[in-house]
Parts: sequence; C-alpha cells; structure tokens
Amino acid sequence: MAGSQRYMRYIVFALFALIVFYFISSSSVPSASWPAYGESTTPSTPNAAVTAVTAATPHSSTTPNEKTLPPATISGDRMNATFVTLARNSDIWEIAKSIRHVEDRFNRKFNYDWVFLNDDDFDDEFKKITTALVSGKTKYGKIPKEHWSFPEWIDQDKAAKVREEMKEKKIIYGDSVSYRHMCRYESGFFFRHPLMLDYEWYWRVEPSVELYCDINYDTFKFMAEKKKKYSFTLSLYEYVDTIPTLWDATKNFTKHYPQHIAKNNAMKFLSDDGGETYNHCHFWSNFEIGNLNWLRSQAYIDFFTSLDKAGGFFYERWGDAPVHSIAAGLMLNKDEIHFFNDIAYYHVPFTHCPTGEQYRIDHKCSCNPKDNFDWNGYSCTSRFYEMNGMEKPAGYEKEQ
Repeated sequence: MAGSQRYMRYIVFALFALIVFYFISSSSVPSASWPAYGESTTPSTPNAAVTAVTAATPHSSTTPNEKTLPPATISGDRMNATFVTLARNSDIWEIAKSIRHVEDRFNRKFNYDWVFLNDDDFDDEFKKITTALVSGKTKYGKIPKEHWSFPEWIDQDKAAKVREEMKEKKIIYGDSVSYRHMCRYESGFFFRHPLMLDYEWYWRVEPSVELYCDINYDTFKFMAEKKKKYSFTLSLYEYVDTIPTLWDATKNFTKHYPQHIAKNNAMKFLSDDGGETYNHCHFWSNFEIGNLNWLRSQAYIDFFTSLDKAGGFFYERWGDAPVHSIAAGLMLNKDEIHFFNDIAYYHVPFTHCPTGEQYRIDHKCSCNPKDNFDWNGYSCTSRFYEMNGMEKPAGYEKEQ
C-alpha cells in the first residue's frame, strides 16, 4: 500500500513538473508558424516577437534584386539581317555552345534569324537542337555541288602535289581538301546562296566561339547608321606559306580593274610600301558583321573571279580571311571598316577582350584583359588605329 502511494506521488510530481515546464516555455518563446507551400509568408495572427521582427525588417525575408533585368527583347525596328553559320551535323554540340553565347549576350534581345549552310543535308537532330536554341527563325540550306568542288580549270594532279608538300612542311590544313573548299566557298559563294538573298546584313558565327560581354545595342543598325560595310574584332598576320602568290594575283586584278579601287582605301593596313608588297595583315574572318550587297557588288565579284581563275585556293591554300581583308582594304573607303572593340570574342587560340576596365564592368564581361590579343606584336590592330589616326583605348599599354 505504501509502495502504491509513493508511486502515485511520483506520477503527480512528474505531471506537475511537466505543466510548469510547458507554462514557462510557452510564456517566454513564441511558437513558430510555418506557412504551407504556396501560402503567404505573413502569419495571420502574428505574436509580439514576430511583429517586432517585421517592424525592424521592412523587406521580406528574401532580399529583392534592386537591379532591373534586361527585357527579353529590345523595342524598335529590326534590320534585314541574319546570322550565318557554315557547319556539318557533327559540329552540333560545338555550334550549340556558340549559339548560347550569341543568344545570351545579344540575340535574345533582338531575335534575329539564323541561316545554317552545309555541303550535305542537315539531319533532324541538328535542326531540332539549333531551332530550340535560337530566338529568331532558323533556316537550313544545302550548298550546291558546283560551289563545293574543284572548278574545271584546276589541275587535280598539281593540286594533290601541293597538298602533299604542305603536309610535309606541317602547314596547318595544308593537306586538307575540305578546308580549301570551305575557304573558296566563304570567299565567293555564301552570300549568293538562295537563303542569303533574303538579307542585306550578316553576322558570321563559327562553332566553338565565345562572347564575353553583354551587347545591348543593335550591331546591324549601328553598321547601317554609321555607313560601315565590313567589321572585325581580331586581326593578325597570315601564315606566309599559304599565300605566296596572293598579292601578285591582287595586283593583276588592280591593273585590270582600276575602277574598283576606292580613293580613300585602307592600303596602309595591307602594305608598308604603297602596294608593292603585302605585309600579310588581315582581319580574322571567323567573326564578321558585314553588308551582303557589297559582297554581291560587281567589284567584289570581279575580284573573287580573278582570284578563283588564278587557282590559288587549290594550288596554294588561300584563306577567306586575307581574301575578304584585301577586298575590303582596296575596294572600301577606310572609314567603312569598323573595329568592334566592345564585342568581346574568342576563337581558338586568340581572344579579343575590350580594352577599358569600366566598359568590362558595365557590360558584365567575363574575359581576362591579360588574354587580349589586340596589342600583341603579332596583331595588326595597332596598324588599323594608326591608319585611321585613332587614339588607342586608355590602358592599352598594360595589355602589350
């Protein structure tokens, strides 16, 4: 009996202790009121502690982004322009990277079209992925065989011998047939493709390129308003062994077509002796924004045709970059050529990172200015500045 009484006292004592503990805890610590998912984060009956926190912190628990994000599109008229890419089905993942860079940094704000060209048919995977990535319309074209083959006047045996010699000399792409077809096509035919005839302006994009800064204005409209016809971001000296007779072919052209040479041309960018010899400077054509009507002009067609007949695309390894550059340098006024310092660009192995710290900060650039190629001794961009009497960007000395 005594044991039962003690047992009951323990139960009563324990119960009393629990009541006291609950009273103390509930009177000093407010209970949390967690909202269900999707409900308001403000309790319907806030207690004193919650009210105090709310009064001290006027904003919600998540810090708002006070910066206004750019709209998906920028208002205003669009130019008759397109991106253009020469690619094969096997390039899909490399071109996907390029598209993401272009869309994220520029085209999601403008929604320009994209033309893809191939010497074969594009497969369904290529079309599906690129269409999903591009904000504008996508168009897919096959290159006519006559634009991607040896012209009838080329001596096949001679061309094969040249490729073998270049292979022995370890000249990059020296033994490649497809690379030569590509250079010839980019030099003289891409702007004549039926899909490209719908447009007046183009921006050339290749697989595996990167853009490092936001571009918040319409580059095509800029070109038109400033009366520019050709532009670049990188320039350098061409591999001499790939173009030993290109300048001779050029001088033959200027001799027969003097009417096509602009009076205020950019010869000083191309030659150090008034045109007697070529200094091998050229604009790197894997990035170009240009005017298609200029490329379709009689002057440019005559220039390309004269080079094509000379055979240097196959008997040597003439690239489209020096061809475009020489054409622009001779047939355009020098003020019709534009250097896009503000378009941060990479194509292996060179980087153009805009000179000017404040610009890089304002435009969310992710490139390292130490990687900038512009003021490197192998770059020709200084020549472009000097030819035009332009002052080099502040801070360029630190990037030399």
